[in-house]
Amino acid sequence: MRFLLTKRLSPYLHHATASASPSPSSLPPSRRYASLISVALTDDRRSQPSVHHAFRRVLAAPWSAIQYRGLKLRGSDVKPGQIIEKRGVSHTSGKVYEVLKAQHSCQGRGGAVIQVELRDVDSGNKTNERLRTDEAIERVFVVQKPYNYLYTEDDIIVLMEPNTFEQVDLPKDMLGEAVAYLKDDMKVNVQLYDGKPVSASIPQRVTCKVVEAQAPIKGIGATPHTKKVLLDNGLTVQVPPFILAGEEIVINTLDNTYMTRA
Repeated sequence: MRFLLTKRLSPYLHHATASASPSPSSLPPSRRYASLISVALTDDRRSQPSVHHAFRRVLAAPWSAIQYRGLKLRGSDVKPGQIIEKRGVSHTSGKVYEVLKAQHSCQGRGGAVIQVELRDVDSGNKTNERLRTDEAIERVFVVQKPYNYLYTEDDIIVLMEPNTFEQVDLPKDMLGEAVAYLKDDMKVNVQLYDGKPVSASIPQRVTCKVVEAQAPIKGIGATPHTKKVLLDNGLTVQVPPFILAGEEIVINTLDNTYMTRA
């Protein structure tokens, strides 16, 4: 993070160095950066307003120094899980959305479009929109951090950062059906934008216990390829016919499908 911040500040520090007197390199190391910052903040606003104000913004919000924008995507490249910035007809500035679903469809003579479901990061409201395959979309990169699951209270999931013990609250609908798989101390990856959670995910492989299952059918007659079983988290999934009650199995949490015995 220090490297990224230094890289982002380097144009402003270079400008400050050019106009500073005495030269910062002649100062002791403990005063060098203090001198550069002081010069940048007292620079002539009329001659370099953009440098001055940009530098002040970075000092006021250090997080912005590592919040990347600028990568342009085509509509055809938009995928679920991405965070994008999109400017609507009624918005003078872009709004940030999480892509929940993206599906290609053909509109006859109108050509192919991408039907997307978006969630407004600020309000949490969901919306459906159509994107042209060649439409320019700006992707926003987020910071991903691992948290441990603590407990769920009403519609709020409480997580804890394992190193700092800082807690963060997530709305249950941010995880969707995956909420059923949460267990004590389970690792939850949270994507943060400007320090605010925008999406979260649990491990793809989770071990669950079968609490109810029909006994295997004996005989030569037709045997079903799968059967339904009830898991200890309340979910019902399809498994091979040889799985019995009391066994532990591994479930793919992306689509709630059986993977293997644990």
